[in-house]
Amino acid sequence: MKFHLVDTIELIEPGKRIVTTKALSLAEEYLADHFPAFPVMPGVMMLESLVQSAAWLVRLAQGYARSIVVLKSARNVRYVNFVQPGSVLRCELEAMLIEDETAKFKGLGLVDGHQAVSARLVLRCFNLADREARLAKADREIVEDLKRRFVLIGGPAALERAGA
Repeated sequence: MKFHLVDTIELIEPGKRIVTTKALSLAEEYLADHFPAFPVMPGVMMLESLVQSAAWLVRLAQGYARSIVVLKSARNVRYVNFVQPGSVLRCELEAMLIEDETAKFKGLGLVDGHQAVSARLVLRCFNLADREARLAKADREIVEDLKRRFVLIGGPAALERAGA
């Protein structure tokens, strides 16, 4: 199952910075197990919120040239506070480097202005067809889906707010 951990793009400074939010609801499937008596967002999901946020900035910088943007490594990951249902995780990411196949970011996740998570991320960017030419159609379909999702989560409005 795929989890979408970016609800809204608040701000985009193309090639430089992105700010997103994820409103945590008790309806999130994983909270049933983590933990039934004290539901909190798992640390790996907090980190994935940062990754998904950074990926939007990469896609824009690359003009959606790569269908897949995934975590290659995470360093200096620090968990400070819980993210509980009813909270909004605000993800702030600064691009350190965006190249064709690699992107590096400093990320911070905040709840009510208090740090919940921080990390340095390295993302890997590629197309499925790079490995198997017959998957070029899948790359195109993935990119078209991502472009539709970008509109749904407020990407164009965030670009306008930043004057981009």
